[in-house]
Amino acid sequence: MSSGFLFATGIENSIPTINGGRVRVDELEKCGHYQYWETDFALVKELGIQFLRYGPPLYRTFLGANNYDWDFCDATFARLRELQIVPIVDLCHFGVPDWIGNFQNPHFPLLFAQYAAAFAQRYPWVQLYTPVNEIYICALFSGLYGWWNEQQTTDRGFVTALKHLVKANVLAMRAILKVRPDAIFIQSESSEYFHAEKPQAIGPAELMNARRFLSLDLNYGRRVDSEMYEYLLDNGMTREEYHFFLDNQLKHHCIMGNDYYITNEHLVSTSGASRASGEIFGYSVITNMYYDRYQLPVMHTETNICQGPEGNEAVNWLWKEWANVLRVRNDGVPIVGFTWYSLTDQVDWDCALRENNGHVNALGLYDLDRKIRPVGSAYKKLIVDWHEVLPTQSVCLQVPIVMPGNERTASFKPPAMFGIATDVTDAPSNTQ
Repeated sequence: MSSGFLFATGIENSIPTINGGRVRVDELEKCGHYQYWETDFALVKELGIQFLRYGPPLYRTFLGANNYDWDFCDATFARLRELQIVPIVDLCHFGVPDWIGNFQNPHFPLLFAQYAAAFAQRYPWVQLYTPVNEIYICALFSGLYGWWNEQQTTDRGFVTALKHLVKANVLAMRAILKVRPDAIFIQSESSEYFHAEKPQAIGPAELMNARRFLSLDLNYGRRVDSEMYEYLLDNGMTREEYHFFLDNQLKHHCIMGNDYYITNEHLVSTSGASRASGEIFGYSVITNMYYDRYQLPVMHTETNICQGPEGNEAVNWLWKEWANVLRVRNDGVPIVGFTWYSLTDQVDWDCALRENNGHVNALGLYDLDRKIRPVGSAYKKLIVDWHEVLPTQSVCLQVPIVMPGNERTASFKPPAMFGIATDVTDAPSNTQ
């Protein structure tokens, strides 16, 4: 049983479609993972990382109703188990198979839950899941911004995608829990904030700040505020659909994953248009907002920045985000992990995957030749320096994780989930 701090990375597995659904953007392919997956897993071990955000490409695995191709998945997950790398399994990352179409399809939630059940039954040793990644961003980019998948640009398109994505996530959690009752769900979601540029922009900014919570409100069965309730019903959600989310309370199986990038804060104009503001509040301030709302253990599940001309930009950002993690912890928020996303550089995220330009983004711990970047060396050292310190703080969160290979000895009973240990009297109360 492992209960220490979760230092993690991830292997980018976004699979949206663009150009009216005619072109598939597969980051696993663009970044060379299909060819170098054994090397990639070895690099995870080389860094001293035990937890990996990872998942099979949904469109290549889920071929039809009750029709699956597990070949790649069998090989990769067997190797992860051998290496004792704990996967945080990401089952749906920004796209669906062509035969499902897109997130406007009302059949998607049930079909996806069947896939999640089949996955859990095939790999019963897997305990940690992110069933649907960044639901808010996926619905926004697909249903409102017109960038991916259905490429709609309406509030109704956004709400439809949102309700289907959250329902898929909830049904998948229920399906996985039937197979693995001690499953833990780390719901990676973008943590956002919208700043009013002028007094006249306060109204639009407040609306956007309310809308950013919708995916997690519905996922965790929290009643939305009256303005958002009207917004949902005005744009196609029924009262019955809304009450489905209120009636499915699975919070006690969940860790709230908060993603933060320099692009997560926005300036809102009087017209309601928004643009990136850069870092103003930062991760710790915004994460405290989310924690105050949901009262769940937290994990920093994504961050990165490009290595720029000075060569130290990503290293400086790593230390800034790590300082924010410590600040959150010292504020009394139960934070259990940190993630640099991703293991290798990515491709075409500078245009949010809207174009197939083949432009390499220097965001990884390693480049695409699998050579370590300065931020990779810095992260490796950070893990060495801190992995023994964090579990001995005066307030220590215990995450009941069963290591791969030990699941046969586990009872598979739903645990109390998270216990607070306060018996270390000689630990410093503040780490900054």
